[in-house]
Amino acid sequence: MEGASRLPNWYNAVVDKHARIAQFQAAVSLLHNCRALWRETVPVHEIIDGKTVWQCGVEVFDLYGHPRAKCAYAWSHLDGERFVALLAIPPVNSPEAAVRFQIMKDFSAGKK
Repeated sequence: MEGASRLPNWYNAVVDKHARIAQFQAAVSLLHNCRALWRETVPVHEIIDGKTVWQCGVEVFDLYGHPRAKCAYAWSHLDGERFVALLAIPPVNSPEAAVRFQIMKDFSAGKK
């Protein structure tokens, strides 16, 4: 009976991930006025001055119908207050570059 108690937790984690990805997909589509299709989750760990400043998954979406970008990178902050969706337009060319770009943007805006 022990194994049965684990299934709901695992199932909820999968359902929650699918729901989160669906929310991100809808937001990316609306924000960038194109169709977005989820490709993968990429773990990103950014360290500055020996301290972890970001460690979480970045969702990668292929874009269809966008005039300049073929993909986008999206994530939300742990507080649930902020959602970020960046287009893959240089210098943003990977999930890691997207996170670095946003960190620098936040730092320069005073959101340390």
